[in-house]
Amino acid sequence: MVRETDGISDPARRQVLRCMTWAGTAALWTVAGGIPRARLVDRAEAAAPATGFSFAQISDSHLGFDKPVNPDPTATLRAALDQVTAMPERPAFLIHTGDITHLSKPAEFDAARSLMQGTGLATYTVPGEHDVLEEERRSYLNRYGKGTLGDGWYSFDAGGVHFIGLVNVIDLQGNGLGALGKPQLEWLERDLRGRSASTPIVVFAHVPLWLVYPEWGWSTADGAQAIGYLKRFGSVTVLNGHIHQVMQKVEGHVAFHTARSTAFPQGVPGQAKGPGPAAVPPGALKTYLGVSRVSLVDTGAPLAIIDQPLEG
Repeated sequence: MVRETDGISDPARRQVLRCMTWAGTAALWTVAGGIPRARLVDRAEAAAPATGFSFAQISDSHLGFDKPVNPDPTATLRAALDQVTAMPERPAFLIHTGDITHLSKPAEFDAARSLMQGTGLATYTVPGEHDVLEEERRSYLNRYGKGTLGDGWYSFDAGGVHFIGLVNVIDLQGNGLGALGKPQLEWLERDLRGRSASTPIVVFAHVPLWLVYPEWGWSTADGAQAIGYLKRFGSVTVLNGHIHQVMQKVEGHVAFHTARSTAFPQGVPGQAKGPGPAAVPPGALKTYLGVSRVSLVDTGAPLAIIDQPLEG
């Protein structure tokens, strides 16, 4: 379970683990030749239509959360989805990278599903640890497990990109580290086998696959093995949630990118006392929440990621 911290520093002014984090300003990321290039963009530019194939990512909606930092996460999820549907270029689909709910209750899942269906977009999900609290994880799998394997992993192709949804919250390790497990890793190796190295790959999971901050469980114990299967591809983007803030890292041709929550921010590693909901200045909550739009101009171009706050 998460716990409240005593506040949050302005992440726009801090460098954490060689990653830049912003709260309140959109950032446009492109990756070429393994080199990340980022620039801050204003809301007008963030709203400008992309060209080519694009999709939207949201994360960590935590429906059922009721702490003072955000007593109404349903309203902020609705605001995030309104922002998605207002994008000048309609996204091909929506990805939710986990913690759809806070307590895995059927009513929470149903409320979230109704809101996401209201966008008219196909939705692809992976579970967060808050989505699998009940025995056998029936509430999540009954709603989102059709056509998946194991604990809910799967892959599909769209827009010339191969997408892979991984589940790393079922058997959490020490300090809450994520874990994929042998069966899923073996499936991932088979899924990638025979695919051309020029195929753009997008992997999405809840807990980061890279070492963000293991002391808080912000990593995946066997994530390096999964990344090893991906290194031969020329364009790989790994999306996750869980940490409720924007962080980015590149290893070779693999670009890692986290998303803001639609519910509440968490503290900055090394600054806050621990993980969990972080207090923000009055009236500023929506500047710490947001959505991401990921675009591919063509199959030979790098993916561009725009992080856009709900306000600011």
